[in-house]
Amino acid sequence: MTNPPVPAQPPVLSTERLASALTYAQYRQRIDELMAQGKTTGETQSPELTAYAKLNIQRMQRLDKKAELLPELREALEALEHDYAWVIITEGWCGDASQLVPVLEKTAQASQGRIRTYYLLRDENLDLMDRYLTNGGRAIPKLLVLHADTLTEVTNWGPRPAEAQDLVLELKAAGVDHDEMAEKVHTWYAHNKTHATQHELLTLVKGL
Repeated sequence: MTNPPVPAQPPVLSTERLASALTYAQYRQRIDELMAQGKTTGETQSPELTAYAKLNIQRMQRLDKKAELLPELREALEALEHDYAWVIITEGWCGDASQLVPVLEKTAQASQGRIRTYYLLRDENLDLMDRYLTNGGRAIPKLLVLHADTLTEVTNWGPRPAEAQDLVLELKAAGVDHDEMAEKVHTWYAHNKTHATQHELLTLVKGL
């Protein structure tokens, strides 16, 4: 008796939707243009979110200039044999995104064309976001690794490295308020210098 054929995995999103995604340069430009109007990305607007977005621009600028990929991550990227689409769900006001998106982009740029990035704003793509919830929440950034030809999923990652996620859960359990939590998490990012993120991406890339 033969087994029934395994159903083909459906694409995560359509080619038309992928084509509507932003490049990294366009994503950064969108954030800058909104900031010039005193706004940020997303459905919700408030002075607090705009202030977060302003800080996030500074964080991204710093990482764009100073973050360097680990040699072993570069080596793994150079060994890739297939092409991938990295769809990154994000928003300009998200502090974790400001610490992680530049590293994701640098990783893709070092792949010698094997990885191409596509940026989608969370609040404009909630149907997609809701397929990748973290503990029931729409936590970002979220990286979807897709086969470039079929747009089927290989794996996904995010919204933050495991060590940072553990810190967030610990702080929430302790009843720490949002501002103090953000300060502690960004202090962790500063001290870690992207190493945890890069080591997790190294494991991801080696598994492709």
